[in-house]
Amino acid sequence: MASTGRPLSPHLQIYRWQWTMVLSILHRATGIALIAGSILLVAWLVALAGGPDSYLMLRNFLTSLPGYVMLIGWTWSLFYHLANGIRHLVWDAGLGYDLPVARASGYAVFALSVISTVGFWGGLYRLVF
Repeated sequence: MASTGRPLSPHLQIYRWQWTMVLSILHRATGIALIAGSILLVAWLVALAGGPDSYLMLRNFLTSLPGYVMLIGWTWSLFYHLANGIRHLVWDAGLGYDLPVARASGYAVFALSVISTVGFWGGLYRLVF
């Protein structure tokens, strides 16, 4: 086979970015974020079992600005991954493959994840304060 100097297969520099492509990448990224958040949850349980001093240290971190950013990001990842997983289940049933429907369901998944996150933290804030 003669070498033409071109790539053998298409890559990200060739493809035009599309909304469904971004959502697919976000789905993978939120899966990784959920793993990181689960590690944080285990650290919280270990600190809880470790006694008041270790729990206080982790609580102080989680109630700081970086801690809140991590917790809110983890919550958004959970809601996004859940909503997009339901979208994939609908696709597995053979529905929603048309481009306008796929685009609209993508916008709906993103909006639902943001609304759910804001509602969760707003409700938690009202409950605590």
